[in-house]
Amino acid sequence: MKYLISLILAFSVKVFSLVFFRLERTIINETPDFWDDITVFAFLNHTSLFEPLLFSSVPNSFFYKNVKRAVLPGADITLERPIVGRLYKTIFPQIIGITRKRDDSWSDFMDLVKPGSLVVLAPEGRMMREEGLDKNGKPMSIKTGIADILSKTHNGYFLIGYSGGLHHVQRPGEPFIHLFKTIKITYERISIKEYKESLNWQEPGFHKRVVNDLTERMKRNIPK
Repeated sequence: MKYLISLILAFSVKVFSLVFFRLERTIINETPDFWDDITVFAFLNHTSLFEPLLFSSVPNSFFYKNVKRAVLPGADITLERPIVGRLYKTIFPQIIGITRKRDDSWSDFMDLVKPGSLVVLAPEGRMMREEGLDKNGKPMSIKTGIADILSKTHNGYFLIGYSGGLHHVQRPGEPFIHLFKTIKITYERISIKEYKESLNWQEPGFHKRVVNDLTERMKRNIPK
């Protein structure tokens, strides 16, 4: 029943987005099976808690196939919010709250990652404010946790979603959203096996190489 409720809510958000916003979606090297066999889904350029509006960019079949196997790390402070936190927990039943430190919360999340899981995460680990920094005034960066996940995942595809940003729709801390805006996203799908081999994943420094590679891909592929 909880997964049925998740689907209904996800589709409701998607319909809302399609009605009140204009979507510009770009897919790099699209193939007929582009949305199949995804095991890691990384969402880059995290700017707003209202990014579920980007559900409109994902086909319905993707939700049907993956809602039961999706596991997500979520910021503990976000999941404690009375409205947004409940929304995320309902859409994603297997979301687990983590802190921004390498503590037991990250280990608990990694224990949820099993063969057959779809891991969905925002590798930056926090939201970018309008000035281009996080809420503490520090530069944004991709965290090495994504490399932990890739190290543990050996099959399937790595789907990367590059958001064009949603500050024009809702800024962090703003209590409302601006309707009838254009939201943009670009998708790229990469074989996990080939990606790891290209970055010599069994050699020292893999985590840093992943961070550097994704940083460059984000700079190149974020929609303007």
